[in-house]
Amino acid sequence: MTPATRQEVLGLYRKILQIAKNWQSASGQIEETMREKEYIKNEARTLFRKNKNVTDPKLIKQCIEECEARIEIGLHYNIPYPRPIHLPPMGLAHKQGRMLRHQEKLRKISKPIYLKSHDEVS
Repeated sequence: MTPATRQEVLGLYRKILQIAKNWQSASGQIEETMREKEYIKNEARTLFRKNKNVTDPKLIKQCIEECEARIEIGLHYNIPYPRPIHLPPMGLAHKQGRMLRHQEKLRKISKPIYLKSHDEVS
């Protein structure tokens, strides 16, 4: 990892911790705000630790893009949790055969960038 990339990653981590510190839930309830603050910190800690040994520049760039996307989406919608995909499971595929495998492959490819790491951790 280059020093510039390292500084960018550490800057993102600090930014997330700052967002968690100043976070206010949409409902304004203290308990919910505390739960969401804790979720933000735990999610960031888990994902950054999981990816600390990544050395491939393409993969590092993808992780940085995912992090930035999740930050922007979270701030925009005021929801710290990843937004789900609203597609019924296997709603477009036949129940068996090649079409099922094809639909599973398309669903995996089409998954938004901000959800790529969430399923692996949760």
